[in-house]
Amino acid sequence: MNRMGSQGSTVAQQRRMALGVVILLLVDVIWVASSELTSYIFKRQEYNKPFFSTFTKTSMFVLYLLGFLLWRPWRQQCTGSLRGRHAAFVRIALTSHNHMGATKHSSKKQRVRFSNIMEVRQLPSTQALEAKLSRMSFPAAKDQESMLRTVGKLTVTDVAKISFFFCFVWFLANLSYQEALSDTPVAIVNVLSSTSGLFTLILAAVFPSNSSDRFTLSKLLAVALCMGGVALVSFSSMDSPDGKGATGSLWSVAGAALYAVYIVMIKRKVDREDKLDIPMFFGFVGLFNLLLLWPGFLVLHYTGFEAFELPSKLVWTYILINGLIGTVLSEFLWLWGCFLTSSLIGTLALSLTIPLSIIADICMQKVSFSWLFFAGAVPVFLSFFIATLLCHYNNWDPVMVGLRRVFAFICRSKHRIQRLPEDSEQCESLIPLHTVSHDNESFSS
Repeated sequence: MNRMGSQGSTVAQQRRMALGVVILLLVDVIWVASSELTSYIFKRQEYNKPFFSTFTKTSMFVLYLLGFLLWRPWRQQCTGSLRGRHAAFVRIALTSHNHMGATKHSSKKQRVRFSNIMEVRQLPSTQALEAKLSRMSFPAAKDQESMLRTVGKLTVTDVAKISFFFCFVWFLANLSYQEALSDTPVAIVNVLSSTSGLFTLILAAVFPSNSSDRFTLSKLLAVALCMGGVALVSFSSMDSPDGKGATGSLWSVAGAALYAVYIVMIKRKVDREDKLDIPMFFGFVGLFNLLLLWPGFLVLHYTGFEAFELPSKLVWTYILINGLIGTVLSEFLWLWGCFLTSSLIGTLALSLTIPLSIIADICMQKVSFSWLFFAGAVPVFLSFFIATLLCHYNNWDPVMVGLRRVFAFICRSKHRIQRLPEDSEQCESLIPLHTVSHDNESFSS
């Protein structure tokens, strides 16, 4: 039974990984198309307003909050979330109590005495429920499986609190990316944005969320391969005719670091994807963005960094389409794919936008790249597949395995070399003794 259960869990994990990888591939296609459209708006339509573009597209996340009008479970959470959770807890407690009463009735002949010393601890609601459920028997917990999932779900207040914090991190990450697109070709921006894998590896090692985020030498090698390619691409961007290649590179790296903070911290805050209602989360992100970040227009306008100006009808259409598909839908899919795989794979998935954006820049924007760019884009592209295989095979670390085998081979060879002189000395010491004993026997005969 245990073997069948382990095989079933392995198959389920493989399906989750496969689904997560497919989702991330779809997100890559959407992101490249969105980036090309943003670059077209900034350069061809001459509406270079990164803050306005980021604010508008992020605020469109508020459309998810229409679920409170159209989706009954969301309305029930607002009207009676506390009452529902309390009733669920009471039902679980009664079920557990009845089961324990039946158990005591069946073994009433056995008497147990408890100490009068008691310890009382007050736990948060979620931890108290989990502690209560852990003391239930398996049949009783199995009967309440659907109810347990409802109890473990984050409340509307919890989701709003998480969204409030990550609203600022997410906005700054996307603003940095938009600023980079205004100065640098899309392909170079996407290559440099893949450095989020390095920041993710560091943050995931410091703040691990699950076993897939643990540090291995093979993952370090994959990120080092990615960073080597990024260095070559950065050198190729220095030859831009307008002299803004260095500025765009810095914006890209800053956005990559903020992306890594965003995905690692949210996965540490929410350990399982079924606890967080992802559309509700992004809906509150859009709401807080709309309510709290509009003063940025005044600051940027009066400081001269970005003059406020409304776009034309055509640009408005482009921005709205880009926001609906390239921001609202893609970010939901990306976060879902990261939950299904791991935070490292989620950020290294940005590497797959490199070949797609190269093709798009060459065909649509007529951009020519140097050999340094292509030499750096190849290892960055391969690092994603290396990290995917490492996490897919349960954190298999082939680099560490190879080093251990080499070390063991060297130790065996050294031990064998040391034994050869000892064996020769023993042979030399035995041959004369055998010869002498044979001569003595001949003489005596």
